[in-house]
Amino acid sequence: MRPPRSRRPIRIAAVPILTAIVAVMAAACVNTASPGWTFAPPPPSSAAPSAAGSAGPSASVAASPGTSPSAASSAAASGATGSVIKLKAQNLAFDPKSLTAPAGAAFQIAFDNQDNATLHDVVIKDAGGKEVFKGDLITGVAQKSYNVPALQAGSYTFVCTVHPTMTGTLEAK
Repeated sequence: MRPPRSRRPIRIAAVPILTAIVAVMAAACVNTASPGWTFAPPPPSSAAPSAAGSAGPSASVAASPGTSPSAASSAAASGATGSVIKLKAQNLAFDPKSLTAPAGAAFQIAFDNQDNATLHDVVIKDAGGKEVFKGDLITGVAQKSYNVPALQAGSYTFVCTVHPTMTGTLEAK
């Protein structure tokens, strides 16, 4: 004869299940990017179009006396101490390939990686090839604002370290 069974309910291993649920929820909330960056907010809808939205050869917006009101408000709203420059990576190329930044003043690069599941970054090099700024790698489709320290007046090259054929020029004036 068998011994009588205990009438205790069968308990499912709740701890591993709860641990898995918490891990999934935490992964959804965790930001894997390096700390210290923020997304640049879009300009207010009532603002006039700025120079950054133009399709010209240079996409710069300087927070200086000649700056449009919308560009200045975008820079102020993003917490930047200088201008915000828009740069896009798409089809393994930078757009635009020519940027202008204020010399002697910190600025931001609002980087938009449009290449799905592709890593890109922005590295700025001086005329001698020395790295003066290196942004974090981001996997597209994603956006990131890089805070670039003040550069001396001159010509610089920017490149993606993952795709060395992705290059452009930056003029600090």
